Amino acid sequence: MTEKPDTIVLIHGFWVTPRSWENWVAHYKDQGFRVLAPAYPGFEVEVEALNTDPTPIERLEVPEIISSIEKIIDGLDRQPVLMGHSAGGVFTQILLDHGYGACGVAINSAPTEGVKPIPLSQLKATFPVLKNPANRHKAVGFTYEQWRYAFTNTFPEDQAKATYDRYHIPASGHVFWGSALANIHPGHADSHVNYHNPDRPPLLFISGENDHLMPPKIQQSNAKHYKAPGTVTEVVEYPGRSHLMPAQDGWEEIADHALAWALDHS
Repeated sequence: MTEKPDTIVLIHGFWVTPRSWENWVAHYKDQGFRVLAPAYPGFEVEVEALNTDPTPIERLEVPEIISSIEKIIDGLDRQPVLMGHSAGGVFTQILLDHGYGACGVAINSAPTEGVKPIPLSQLKATFPVLKNPANRHKAVGFTYEQWRYAFTNTFPEDQAKATYDRYHIPASGHVFWGSALANIHPGHADSHVNYHNPDRPPLLFISGENDHLMPPKIQQSNAKHYKAPGTVTEVVEYPGRSHLMPAQDGWEEIADHALAWALDHS
């Protein structure tokens, strides 16, 4: 009989650090799991330090992120549950495609290569990065108003401001522009996965009804791309939720459902 996972790996997205998982880390540890929330290479400092010196963000490369997480998993006794938020959802899918993880949960995931719906809300949310091609070589942050629209549009005002102060950092223009151009340049992008991989572990997409940055349409399209027979791919949508679901009131419901699904399918 295969042993159930005893480790959960939480993969953060852009504009935040592993600190954004702080509630989930404590919640899962209280249930007896080993919980790892690795930072991207160069992000092993606090939010305040990255806002002061965003050089590590400017140097970020997706293959380096994937390799660093694979090395962590290689050191474990058994395959973990992988959970990723936003860009971390893309990295979760890539890792599953590479044979890592007992199963995966992608929360408000960014699209992998070939997922083409671009809702108007997403265009507005990402405009601060994409409005200027020169941003491809910069770390680009959000103003509070931009964060409010993209990440916390259904949060109470005081909570939205508190999350901005606690979690926000700039994002990599280089990586973000590469993702935006993934469907038009030749060859595979860094966000490529093999949708026909018959050995890919089970994958759950969790989306928030009111997510402006990565709306449910993206999760639904992403899930439909997976064609391999015998693989499990499911989507669940939560009403009234914004992009920053791991920190929104009621996050415990999301965390508990994600874990229960993962243990049932791993």
